[in-house]
Amino acid sequence: MAITISFVALFGLVLFFLLRSRSLGPGSAFVAAGFGFFLASTGAAGPINEMATAIVHAIPNL
Repeated sequence: MAITISFVALFGLVLFFLLRSRSLGPGSAFVAAGFGFFLASTGAAGPINEMATAIVHAIPNL
């Protein structure tokens, strides 16, 4: 059985738990989210998506 999850949802969940455990402050979370948002509009978005896809396909289905 394969389970798919959006990377946006996954990273959002990680940021939520980091904020909840107080390992990351609200300002840092805002900067991390802003960085991801602006990075998505650059030329680096394509290679990052390709690398993430390759990593997901390299992990065998359990």
